[in-house]
Amino acid sequence: MAETSVETKLVHKAPKRERRAWYFYDFGNSAYAAVVLLAVYVSYFKDTVVGQGAEGTRLWGIAVGIAMLVTVITTPILGAIADFTGKKKLFLLVYTSIVVIFTAMLFFVTKGNIFIGMLFFILAEIGYRDSQVFYDALLPDIAYPEEMGIVSGNGWAIGSAGGIACLVVVLVAILLVPADVLAGWLSVPIEQLPPNLVVRLSFVFTALFFALSSIPLFLRLKERTEPQKLPAGENYLSIAFKRLGETFRSVKNYKNFIRFVISFLIFNDGIIMVLNFAAIIGLVLYGLEQQALLIFMIIVQVTSVAGAWLMGIVADRMGGKRSLLISLFMMIITVAALYVFKSEVGFYLIGASAGFALTGVQSVSRMMVAQLAPEGKAAEFYGFFSIAGRTSSFIGPTIFGLVAAWATNRYIAQGQAALPAEQNGLYVALLTVVAFLIIGTILFAVLVKDPLRKHRIENRAARKAAKTPLS
Repeated sequence: MAETSVETKLVHKAPKRERRAWYFYDFGNSAYAAVVLLAVYVSYFKDTVVGQGAEGTRLWGIAVGIAMLVTVITTPILGAIADFTGKKKLFLLVYTSIVVIFTAMLFFVTKGNIFIGMLFFILAEIGYRDSQVFYDALLPDIAYPEEMGIVSGNGWAIGSAGGIACLVVVLVAILLVPADVLAGWLSVPIEQLPPNLVVRLSFVFTALFFALSSIPLFLRLKERTEPQKLPAGENYLSIAFKRLGETFRSVKNYKNFIRFVISFLIFNDGIIMVLNFAAIIGLVLYGLEQQALLIFMIIVQVTSVAGAWLMGIVADRMGGKRSLLISLFMMIITVAALYVFKSEVGFYLIGASAGFALTGVQSVSRMMVAQLAPEGKAAEFYGFFSIAGRTSSFIGPTIFGLVAAWATNRYIAQGQAALPAEQNGLYVALLTVVAFLIIGTILFAVLVKDPLRKHRIENRAARKAAKTPLS
C-alpha cells in the first residue's frame, strides 16, 4: 500500500502472544496455497473435473487470471479502507471467511462440474489474495519499523511450515486411506462410495486448518491504528486513486527504481507461471499421481526455505543485484531442464532447484526495494512495488493456459494422439515462461544499477583517505 498519513501508535513492544497469533495466521493461509493453488486442487481440476486434454490447462489459466485481475482492481480500494477505518481485523475476518467457505465448497466439485469448479476456486482465490492486504497491514501493529524485516521473515518461514504440515497430512491420508478402507469406516459398499472422496475431503480439511489457525489472531492481536474520517466529498475509491497518483508522482523521479520494477514485472510473471502450473506439468509431462505431486510440492516448500535463507546471506555479501542475477539464472536453467530430464526423479530434482531459486528471486527482490528506496520513503516504495506486482500477475498464467491449449490443438490437427499433443503443447507454453524470465533478466542486468555500488566506492575512498597522512 502507498504511504499514508495514518499513524499506528506502537508505544510499547507488542506482546509475544500477538506476534505468535500473527505468525499462526500465515501458518494457515500457506496451507491453502499449498493444497489448493499448487498441489491437490489444480491437478484434480485439470485431470478429473475437466478430464484429459489441454482444456483443463486452458481453463485453469483463465480461472487464475480472473482471480488475479479482480485482485488488481480491488487492492487499491482495500488499501484505502485499511488505512482509514482502523478495522483491518474486521475486513480480514470477512475475506478469511470467504476463502475458508469456498475452499470447503470445493468438496462439492466433481467430474464435469467445470463451472462451479472454476467459480468456487476463483472466489476462494480472491478471498485469499485480498485477505493478504489486511494481514500485511497489521504488521505495523505488532512491530517497530526496524523490526519489520525479521518479523515478516519469521511469518514467511512459519507459513512455509504450515504448508508443509498440511501437505504431509493430506499425503498420509491419500496413502493410508484407500477406497476400501474408507468404505469400511463409513459402513457403505465400495461401489456406493463417492468418487475421489479422500481428495475432496482434503479441501474441507484445508479449510478447517486455515480457519483454526486464524482464530488466535482475531482473539489476541490488538489493532493500534487510529481510525480516520473520510474528507468531505471523498469516498474510498477516490482516496485510493489519489493515493496511487501521489505514489506514481513520487517514484517517477527515481529512474533506477522504475527500471527495476519494469524488469521485475516481466521476470516475476515467469515465476508466477511456474508456480501456478507446476502440478499440471508434473501430471502431463511426467505422469505423476496425486501422491507423487504432493511429495514434489513438499520438496519445493522445504527447499524454498533454504533458498530464502541462503540467498539472504549471499545478498548481504555480494549485493542485491548480483544475488538476484544468480537466482534468476538458476531459475532459467531450472525451467530449461524440463526439456532434458524426463524421469520422475529428475522432476523432483527440478522441483528442489525451483523452490530454492524462486524464493531467492522473491526475497532478494524485496530487499532490492529497500536498497533502491530513498531514506524515509521505504513504505511508499514498497506500496508501489506491491501494487505494480499485482498489476501484471494475471497476464502470465492466462498466456500460458491459452498457448498450451492452442499448441495442443495444432498438434492434434497434425495427427498426433491426445497425450503427446498435450505434452508438446506444454513444451511450447514453457517457452513463454523462459521468454518472460530471460527478457526480465536482461532488462534487469542491463538497465538496473547496483544500488550499493556507490556506497562501496565511497567506503573504499573513505578508508583510503583515513590512511593518508595530513600534510
